[in-house]
Amino acid sequence: MKTGHVGLNVTQLQRSIDFYRGALGLEVIFQSSGEADRRFAYLGHDGQITLTLWEQSEGAFGPSRPGLHHLAFEAESIEDVKEAERRLRGLGIRLIYDGVVPHAEDRDSGGLFFLDPDGIRLEIYSAHGAADHADASTDGPACGFF
Repeated sequence: MKTGHVGLNVTQLQRSIDFYRGALGLEVIFQSSGEADRRFAYLGHDGQITLTLWEQSEGAFGPSRPGLHHLAFEAESIEDVKEAERRLRGLGIRLIYDGVVPHAEDRDSGGLFFLDPDGIRLEIYSAHGAADHADASTDGPACGFF
């Protein structure tokens, strides 16, 4: 089996749609129309759903409760991760750590860590090239314990 898509509860659907379109380049595949209490959207690429967003939450994500630790998106290369960093910074999205952080668990992989508008921890990473990358940062604990 493999992961089909990930469903996230959000507080403001349109804000989250705008964020994920800008930060990850996802497109809206389907968005509900009608009932204010049943708002949702499917986002992805080329008709394939990656995320479903459900407007049915209040407050912010709580990392101290059981559930999602973080949501990671794999890029083809470390250069693609650096391009994602430029895009995120251009959108004013603050990174948790400055630049690409090599994974302590596997020093050749690494990525960027940031939060969505509801406080959900996100990562864009590459499986290779982080350890030798000129901009590698050791500021954070990567994706493990925080």
